[in-house]
Order: sequence, then C-alpha cells, then structure tokens
Amino acid sequence: MDEIVKKLAGLGLPGVILVILTVTSGGSSAAVAAAITALGGPFGIVGGIAVLGLITVVGDTLAKYGIESVLKAIYTERSKTESVRFLLKEIKDLPITEELKLKLKNELSPENFTETQEVEIPETV
Repeated sequence: MDEIVKKLAGLGLPGVILVILTVTSGGSSAAVAAAITALGGPFGIVGGIAVLGLITVVGDTLAKYGIESVLKAIYTERSKTESVRFLLKEIKDLPITEELKLKLKNELSPENFTETQEVEIPETV
C-alpha cells in the first residue's frame, strides 16, 4: 500500500481525484476508464487525462495566489469581452461566501456595490 500511496501522492490533486473516481465507480478498471472518459467529455479518455493535468495546474495556482486573487483576475479578464451584467449574475450564483461575492462584484463595478443586500428595482405600471 505504501508504494501506491507514494505514487498517488506524487500525482497530487489528480491522484486524489483518481482515487475518488475509483471508489465511486466500484473499483473495476473498466469503470475507472469509463469515469475518466466521462470526465474528458467529447475528447474521451485523452480529454479526461488532460483534465486531470489541468486540475494540477489550477491547484498549484490556487495554492500560490489564493482563490480571491485568481477569481478577481479571471473576472477582470472576462469583463473585457463579456457583459458585466452577465458576469455579476454569474457571481451571484457561485457557491462562495457572500464576502467573496461582494469583493468580486466590487472588482467589476466598484461604484455600484457597497452592501451584500440585493435591491429590487420597482416596476413601472
């Protein structure tokens, strides 16, 4: 078991995900291959392996800079090509703390958000 643990630990987060996929799929190699293929979407098993590699890069970046900095940078970059209104709605639906949502909203549109409460605009009749 020690050898397997050392090899999986060397993979980092993708190794943990591989273990979780193995456990949830019943442990058979065919089920693991199917799970990795499903993870790869239209690109199949090669895409699944690429996703595991991408998870490593994202995990390292998050560990280095923190989730707040990474999310701020992502949304700042996306605001150059996408509607700020759309991005604000997307932020509202993210499974993160209200404090982090407010920071992200202020990053995109600092003059509009000072509270975490949502204000409804009255309808014109």
